[in-house]
Amino acid sequence: MPFVNIKLTREGGGLTTEQKDTLIAGATKLLVDVLGRGEATTVVIIEEVDTDNYGIAGESVTQRRKKGK
Repeated sequence: MPFVNIKLTREGGGLTTEQKDTLIAGATKLLVDVLGRGEATTVVIIEEVDTDNYGIAGESVTQRRKKGK
């Protein structure tokens, strides 16, 4: 069973339902085409991550962006 997890930052309100639908359909098609597996068993999960919830170089992305990094 193909399983893909797409992680994106949640900025500017996050993704629209239409964007999520497009990502799910596109990722599913790619996995079906490349792996030759059925789409009925292909799982796609989209996770939107707040910039407070991950960091680079010891500080949150929110703080880095406030500093213009």
